[in-house]
Amino acid sequence: MVQFHEHIITELLEDPSGGLVVLSSGLGLHKLISSLLLLHHPSQGTLLLLSSSPSLKSSILSSLRQNQNPNTTGIPNLPSEITFDLPAYHRLSLYSSGAALFVTPRILIVDLLTSRLSPSSVAGIILLNAHSLSDTSTETLIVRILRSSSSSLYIRAFSDKPHAMVAGFAKPERILKCLYLRKLHLWPRFQVYVSQDLERNPPEVVDVRVPMSPCMRGIQKAVIEVMDACLKEMRMTNKVDVDDLTVENGLFKSFDEIVRRQLDPIWHTLGKKTKQLVSDLKTLRKLLDYLVRYDAVTYLKYLDSLRAAENFRSVWIFAESSYKIFEYAKKRVYHFGRLDGSKLIGKSKIVTTKKRRLDDRTVEKEDSLPTSSNSGVVLEEVLEEPPKWKVLREILEEIEEEREKRHLSMVEPVIEGEEDDNGIVLVACKDEFSCMQLEDCIIKGPHKAMREEWEKYLLSKIELHGLPKHNKKKAKDPKGFGILDGVIPKTPGQNAEASSISKQENDALLAAAAEVSKHNKKDTPVKDHPQPYIGNGGHAKGRGKGRKGKTSGSVPLSANKDDKSANEAAMNDKTEMVASENGGPRYETDPVVGDSDKVILQKHYHGVNAASSSNAKQLPPVHFYALESDQHILDILKPSSVIVYHPDIVFVREIEIYKAENPTKRLKVYFLFYEDSTEVQKFEASIRRENGAFESLIRQKSLMMIPVDQDGRCVGQSSSTDSEPIISRNSVTRKAGGRKEDDKEMQVIVDMREFMSSLPNVLHQRGIRIIPVTLEVGDYILSPLICVERKSIQDLFGSFASGRLYNQVETMVRYYRIPVLLIEFSQDKSFSFQSASDIGDDVSLNSIISKLSLLVLHFPRLRIVWSRSLFATAEVFASLKANQDEPDEAKAMRVGVPSEEGIVENDARAENYNTSAVEFLRRLPGVSDSNYRAIMDGCESLAELALLPLEKLAELMGSQKAAKTLREFLDAKYPTLL
Repeated sequence: MVQFHEHIITELLEDPSGGLVVLSSGLGLHKLISSLLLLHHPSQGTLLLLSSSPSLKSSILSSLRQNQNPNTTGIPNLPSEITFDLPAYHRLSLYSSGAALFVTPRILIVDLLTSRLSPSSVAGIILLNAHSLSDTSTETLIVRILRSSSSSLYIRAFSDKPHAMVAGFAKPERILKCLYLRKLHLWPRFQVYVSQDLERNPPEVVDVRVPMSPCMRGIQKAVIEVMDACLKEMRMTNKVDVDDLTVENGLFKSFDEIVRRQLDPIWHTLGKKTKQLVSDLKTLRKLLDYLVRYDAVTYLKYLDSLRAAENFRSVWIFAESSYKIFEYAKKRVYHFGRLDGSKLIGKSKIVTTKKRRLDDRTVEKEDSLPTSSNSGVVLEEVLEEPPKWKVLREILEEIEEEREKRHLSMVEPVIEGEEDDNGIVLVACKDEFSCMQLEDCIIKGPHKAMREEWEKYLLSKIELHGLPKHNKKKAKDPKGFGILDGVIPKTPGQNAEASSISKQENDALLAAAAEVSKHNKKDTPVKDHPQPYIGNGGHAKGRGKGRKGKTSGSVPLSANKDDKSANEAAMNDKTEMVASENGGPRYETDPVVGDSDKVILQKHYHGVNAASSSNAKQLPPVHFYALESDQHILDILKPSSVIVYHPDIVFVREIEIYKAENPTKRLKVYFLFYEDSTEVQKFEASIRRENGAFESLIRQKSLMMIPVDQDGRCVGQSSSTDSEPIISRNSVTRKAGGRKEDDKEMQVIVDMREFMSSLPNVLHQRGIRIIPVTLEVGDYILSPLICVERKSIQDLFGSFASGRLYNQVETMVRYYRIPVLLIEFSQDKSFSFQSASDIGDDVSLNSIISKLSLLVLHFPRLRIVWSRSLFATAEVFASLKANQDEPDEAKAMRVGVPSEEGIVENDARAENYNTSAVEFLRRLPGVSDSNYRAIMDGCESLAELALLPLEKLAELMGSQKAAKTLREFLDAKYPTLL
């Protein structure tokens, strides 16, 4: 344990009521929690851990296993997890055991309200997502119930997302009030104790700045220009705060949340263009991220998917610089042009290649490609390798050379007791796909890895081409550029050839794909130079989570020097694409498919002999780790070298913690940055963003108004004031001399599934007793007569689409006299379904208003209640319960449940109602919603109804005309119905 963790625990233990801790991301929150769990003893009572993510839960458990000493006796058991699969008696025994338990808020609140868990048996609560708490969250309801019953309870809340703690007005102060806490503990990276611990024995750091290729720089510049243009369009709407609309903020995922939070209340009033701009900014951020994360072929494949999916709706794709993104992305993968004699049209002047035309006799005529000229078509493979690939291999070779030198020189460790170097190298990437691709790059070589991606790309073109096409009429005048059809805007003199060049390019790609497919079917690999291979005992298991090899020695990886020199030429920044000069890589030209035109596919061929592997360099054992997996692998592998391929601020802090806990461990860290890229800008901005969040929290802490009452309760809504009836507060002397009426406790039966929402918490704040049961009909039972089905806006649209709402309303109408459909809006959104301009005059299948109208017409007794927010819903429930009897829990649970023992008298079960006969009766001519109940009261069955005379029918139905219509229908002969 690092020393500042001990300081945090000491501060928490000083206050018996607990506190709120906010620390920087990556500072070992799981280790801090595990240390607190080790201090807990079962004799103190049950310790509950709420709202833990799966990754944090597994990290806490693994940290506890590492901290436990197997030689000692009486080791406390690891925390158990309570799920819905556990039966009630098993959960009851766990609650009474006094152990630490992982439990979800939904399970815990139900067990509290049903008295399965006694509040007096709880020693404390540890909340692991304090930044997501609010006044209406379920965790707040749990704390309120436990605090009211146990004054000795401690609550310790933690958060490692400081930027989320400053979102909103006075969020830390409101969280402290919800949890009845008085102390806020802030632990940023620049705190004195933290900086001293982490900087006492820092690791050796090497910052490697890799220059981007010219095409990558061109794509980055174009994406930033398009993003800036979209932000300017957003500013012109005057709907969003201008200060937030910057390119730097647009690099983070939280930018979407900022924009949507500001636009949600007026979302229905926005035009299609503004809504599309919000989506486009998210797409552009991905384009910048994927540029530095993936290879050229994968990036082009993603652009093709965008071009096919977004179509003409996107705003960014018609921006002035958007065509450069597609153009540069293609240049990184292939060149396309036509040969007029010996010249290649449409090809960069920088690239000079040697081409060899094969004889026409070798060309296999498979398909006929429509062309506009008789000259040959050339599709030249470029396959630009990411610049970081070459640097990564060089770093691995350097690590292995240094390791061999240390072993040969047998130099004694500088520090006494310094641990031996195990030679393990950890490469940290953003996601699992990057880990797998880098592993292929190291094992097979960069060229072969790129060729495999290129062949997959071509084969996907064949699959896409083979899909059935729908005949659609083309618009006469297409809007915008022809980017969607693969046509790049040309100068006026070239516009005539644009469509034909695009068609030929697509045909050439399909022809190249057919050639690759033909080679694969024949089981003959595409000609390529031999690549480095791995000897026995290479990488073993794991995908992105650490691929383990032999730790006793290095994994023999052979790297050819000629291949290395070829790669250096390939990554030369002075050339825009892969240059082939005298003595450099040669090209092998193969005919692909052709008719009047010859389609030539140019492949890279490096003149390397497999026998030259004697000059190979060995590489150390490499383990790959995906940052998105959120697994703390440093303590497991204990690497000697760490290569941060995709820099991340959280992982950097984890490395600092790991080195502070192992000061005698030799550790060298390599950071790979693309020079002058958004990758560097995003990394630096994340540090500034976190520091700014902590500075804001420090200012808020100095200005907080925290009550100093002994029980720790904070000022806010309480049941003592809100539950007081309005009548008693406004009593007059003419009513019993103004005597205060006896308050009776209101109670509401709530379905178990409704605890996913915050409404039970708000009802409890008003002093209403919550009874959780499993209901077959309705969500809330207010009285024996009133049943409420609650629908949020999103759930309402989904229920109409699936038809579930019709069945729910039908059962409510069948069993309850006053069925209510509650439509609840969000407090921070507009109190309307759609803007007034979108409401039509006619009934439409896609209109929510039309669907609601039809629902009310079909069920006349259904009542619809519109609620502005959760608090408005609580007010409505209190008003509806006025002068009503309290609901019966036993009867509410039986409603709608099929009976196994048969029909029970005076029981509201489904068997008491012949629903098929009732529906048949309501569909008879002359029977309406106003008279079918009278007919049911006057007749025992449909057979008796068919024998009633006309006079009796007229008496029951209340109309001579309706009775005559029904009688004629019942007496009609069969032939008249044909």
